[in-house]
Amino acid sequence: MPSLVTERIESVKAGIVSATAFAITELIIILTNSFVFDSMLTPEQGKLVVMLDYPWLRLLAIGAISGFLFGVTYRYIIRDDRNSHLKDGAVLAFGLVRGLALVEGNSTNFGLLSTLLIVIYSLVCFTIARLVLDLAIAYKLIKPFVGDD
Repeated sequence: MPSLVTERIESVKAGIVSATAFAITELIIILTNSFVFDSMLTPEQGKLVVMLDYPWLRLLAIGAISGFLFGVTYRYIIRDDRNSHLKDGAVLAFGLVRGLALVEGNSTNFGLLSTLLIVIYSLVCFTIARLVLDLAIAYKLIKPFVGDD
């Protein structure tokens, strides 16, 4: 059984990998929104433009923290199991909580389409983080958590 220090190091590695993947994905979405969709949608039509009008650096920092916490938690959730429902459930739980918190925390009154876009945006970020973590675990860059079952 690995030591407590080894487990913590692996968890921090998972968190860093996930935070990086999350932040890069979020940056791509922000840039795409700014340069492509901003010219196509007005705030009244999309409202995603309004939501992403926050200072982007703060949004990225919060996203990186969310990604870090997801990575640490994800490693413990999946353990050395191959259950896809656990993996999907972790992404769905984190994605819904973050996406709906973005909607709730914004003073703009979002419509149904805007709310769905923001939740999907959050789900995409966590899904990419999950896929990168799965690759890192598959290539043995990060060791899966092995519990005391």
